[in-house]
Amino acid sequence: MKQFMFPFTLAFTGLAILGALLAPQNGLTNLALLVSVGLVSLGKIPTAWRSGLLAVLALALTVLLRLNPSDKLAFYGLLAVLVATFLLPNLSTLVRVALGVAVLFIAVPIAGLTNSFLFELGIQIGIFAALALGLNVVVGQAGLLDLGFAAFFAIGAYTWGIFGSPQAAEFINGFPASGLPGNYLFLFMALAIITAAITGVLIGLPALRLRGDYLAIVTLGLGEVVRVLANNLDKPLNITNGPQGITPVNRPDVGLLLDFLRAVGAERLYGRPIDESIAYSFFFYLLVLLVIGVVVLVNIRLANSRFGRAWVAIREDEIAAKAMGIPLLPTKLLAFATGAAFSGIMGAVFAAKQTFVSPESFTLQASINILAFVILGGMGSIGGAVVGAAAVTVLNIGILKDFSDLLNTWRQTGVTILGYNMANLPPQLNPAKYERLVFGLILILMMIFRPEGLIPEQRHRAEMQEARQEAQEGGAK
Repeated sequence: MKQFMFPFTLAFTGLAILGALLAPQNGLTNLALLVSVGLVSLGKIPTAWRSGLLAVLALALTVLLRLNPSDKLAFYGLLAVLVATFLLPNLSTLVRVALGVAVLFIAVPIAGLTNSFLFELGIQIGIFAALALGLNVVVGQAGLLDLGFAAFFAIGAYTWGIFGSPQAAEFINGFPASGLPGNYLFLFMALAIITAAITGVLIGLPALRLRGDYLAIVTLGLGEVVRVLANNLDKPLNITNGPQGITPVNRPDVGLLLDFLRAVGAERLYGRPIDESIAYSFFFYLLVLLVIGVVVLVNIRLANSRFGRAWVAIREDEIAAKAMGIPLLPTKLLAFATGAAFSGIMGAVFAAKQTFVSPESFTLQASINILAFVILGGMGSIGGAVVGAAAVTVLNIGILKDFSDLLNTWRQTGVTILGYNMANLPPQLNPAKYERLVFGLILILMMIFRPEGLIPEQRHRAEMQEARQEAQEGGAK
């Protein structure tokens, strides 16, 4: 069977690309391309062929997106190519860099200039991936269960939200009435890192003397304290404007980017004059890419440093780590501060992108969602955290909503499928409303069939295999 896998993958991919180019608007051929990405990524084929086929598939999917920017299947296919490029073993660095640059800086912008939803999806994935990477340091590497992580996201968002809007003039005499100019965002991104890291240390000092479930409960409570403070600090001094939130939050000037886009002829892709709306979408897409790149780089460097090894030692056996001379509290505080800093910088970007900050964005549910990204991707795994965030975000704001729209269309047109008239579908059947149910089911299935996550950390995978082997040997006796 294995000897037929390579020719079958080659033939299927060739036919899928040919079909997509001959009938670019056909959903079936696009689905075949998506299947081809899976076959090329997971099948046993030579590395050189795998690299070449991924490049050809990325090119075909880019052409499809250019012809039809609302083609979600083609966009998901490009995401799959991107994930495969960075996570598959044996691909050369040159191939990874070339494919990554082509997808992120050519294919997605080409489609995003005509369909800003793709930029929005990319921005959301980037923001949540940075949050997942931050929590991955705390939970995955250091083994400290934190259920209040959204608090640091809120700290970063309010750091820029207050001073980049008219809000600061409410309690600081002589402050500019419209807030600081948007270009100060870059300075406040650095301040958000510092503010969130200091808050992480202050929260961690009392909390990190506890372990296990007690630590989880205390972090949950402290995380809620931050949200409640944001909700009530509107009197006697109006600092956060309470539950009404803060708006409008200023954005950086994108005049230079507008001039650049016009100079390179982006208006021909856009189909009409480039306006500020699409320029801001492109700007935040690039900004999030830059931040996520830095966060991933710092994560990799930390994981391979003595701090990363100390975190893993504490996670594996705290008493043994202490006996080996690792200072427990400072090492844990460093993990807390690092994770908080990643969250804080994305909070500032989030505030500028949304132009609105409200306590409702930083509830316990947000913390649980971030934890779900890490568990789904694989605790302790850098690639897993990014893939987990991407999978849940695509499912949440892409697939479930698209499925709801499809059911509504079937309900309105009264199409009959397998003898059932879809007009009789109950209106309550709306998958987009059941996202928490779907996430819960996914997590339950993951815990049963793949508890180490989609892309497990090497050490974690070995531990799980060892545990399974011991369980099997125990059962045999």
